[in-house]
Amino acid sequence: MTKQRQLKKRQDYISWDEYFMGVALLSAKRSKDPSTQVGACIVNDKNKIVGAGYNGLPIGCDDDAFPWHKEGEFLQTKYPYICHAELNAILNNIGMDLKGCKIYTALFPCNECSKAIIQSGIKEVIFLSDKYHGSDIFKASKIMLDGAGVKYRKVEAHISSIELSFDETRV
Repeated sequence: MTKQRQLKKRQDYISWDEYFMGVALLSAKRSKDPSTQVGACIVNDKNKIVGAGYNGLPIGCDDDAFPWHKEGEFLQTKYPYICHAELNAILNNIGMDLKGCKIYTALFPCNECSKAIIQSGIKEVIFLSDKYHGSDIFKASKIMLDGAGVKYRKVEAHISSIELSFDETRV
């Protein structure tokens, strides 16, 4: 009788942080915003996804009837109408208490989203980019998160990208 070599588990699997940030980035692909696509994913203490969202118009608002401009008269820009990814993820949660959860988001949250994060009980923010860190809106965000004891950190990814394929022969 020949002895079979024991098959060992795969070593190149992604980390939890990479997985959940990947879900946030995939969620961003649903955004209709032509200039900025942001996604967010909320995870409980058992590493279960309990909410996801992306930046977009509120339900019932026609994507083709509202402006997507970044500049111009305030009411002719996207800013008074768009719900940010973090707020959408909180509002889209599966109906559970978010106390103690983590939120993964492509961009560091603005002050308005940080208010919602704090109020919902989320205790950690993991972000990919903090490209607006010099803006007062994001400085205020950090002041509030610090004041409320909400931790935040940049995601530690050991990969630069993930490829997804809908080619059934590659499954």
